[in-house]
Amino acid sequence: MSACASCMRRSWLLAELSGPLECCARDRARLLELLRLSDAELVKAVGGRRSAELRARYGAFEAGELPREDGVEAICRHRRGYPDGLRSASAPPMLNVAGTAKRLASLATAPVVAIVGSASASDYGMETARGLARGLAASGVTVAASLTDGITVAAHMGALEAGGASIAVMGGGLGGSCPARRRALYARVTRCGCAVCELPLDHGGRRWGQLASERIVVALARLVVVVEADESPADLFGARIALALGRSLAAVPGRVSSPLSCGTHALLMEGASLVRGPQDVLELLHLPGTPARDRTAPAPARAAIGGCGGLEPRLKGTLERVGSGCDTPDKLTHAGAEPSDVLLALSELELMGLLARGDGGRYVPRHPLPS
Repeated sequence: MSACASCMRRSWLLAELSGPLECCARDRARLLELLRLSDAELVKAVGGRRSAELRARYGAFEAGELPREDGVEAICRHRRGYPDGLRSASAPPMLNVAGTAKRLASLATAPVVAIVGSASASDYGMETARGLARGLAASGVTVAASLTDGITVAAHMGALEAGGASIAVMGGGLGGSCPARRRALYARVTRCGCAVCELPLDHGGRRWGQLASERIVVALARLVVVVEADESPADLFGARIALALGRSLAAVPGRVSSPLSCGTHALLMEGASLVRGPQDVLELLHLPGTPARDRTAPAPARAAIGGCGGLEPRLKGTLERVGSGCDTPDKLTHAGAEPSDVLLALSELELMGLLARGDGGRYVPRHPLPS
C-alpha cells in the first residue's frame, strides 16, 4: 500500500503552513475549520505573503520530496484499507503508519474505542484508564489514543498488558515528535499495533499538530470515552470533536470533590453515557460477551469483581474503604483499624491485583467495585 501523490501533497502543505496554523491553534474551532478546507482554500486563507510561492511549489511537488523511513508506510483514502472513519472531509486524506498499513486496516476494522482525558491525570484516572483499556483489548476492541501524558499513556499501557493492540495518533511526524520519555512505550505500541500521523516524518507538529491529531483519534472510533477531565477546553476538546462528528460519547464519573471530575460530570449531565468499566463500553458497542475485566484479572480479583463473595470480610472491608477515599494507611488507621492489620490487608490486596500504589503513599482500586 502507498499514498497517492495528491494526498501526500496535502501533508507537505500542512508542514509548510505550520507557522500560520500554530497561530490559529489559539482558537480550536477555527483550526478545525481550516483543516476542512481544500488545499487551494487553505493557501488562500493562511498563506499570506507566501501564497504565490506556495502555489508554485505546490504545482511542482513530487512525492519524492517527503522524507522516508524504514518501517513506515503511507496510505491514503484512495487506497483499500484506509480506515472508513477517515474518509470524511474533516479527516486527513493520508497517514504515515509505523506498524504496517495492513495492520492498521485490520485494527480499524474491529470496534475502535477512543480513550481521551486529562494530561494531568490523578492516580484514580490513570488506573481507571488502564483497567478500561486492558479489559477492552482483552475483548478484541481496538483502543485509540494520542501519546502524550496522563490518560492516553495509561490507555496504551492497559491495552499492552492484555496482549492487545492499540493505535497511537501522533501530533507530529513519526520520526521526531515522540518525546524521549515515551519512546519505549512507542516502540511497544508499534510492535503490536500502530502509530500514525498526517504530517511528514521529520516534522515536529508543534501545538497545532497535537490538537489536529485529536480529530483523527475521534474519527477512528465508534465510541469516545472521557476518563478524567476538568472543564477546560483542552481537557474537553476530544469530547467536543466527538459531538461535532456525531460519535457516541461516554464518560467515567469521578469524585465530586476533584476538579479533574468536573468535566466528566458536566458531560454526563449533558447526556453522555455513563461508563464504570469495560462491560459498560461493550454494552454501548452492542457487543456480547462476559466482562473483559473478569478474564484479565487474577483469579482472586475475579471473585472480588463478581461481588466480593470470594474475599475475606477484612479484605473486602479494606477494599471498600479505599474505594470510598480512605486511600492511605494513615486514613485507614484513623478510621479505626489496627496499623498492623491495615498494612497486611493492603499488601494482600496489592498482591491479588486489586489495588495499585499511587503517588504519596495512596492506593487505588484497579477494577471498578461492584455495586
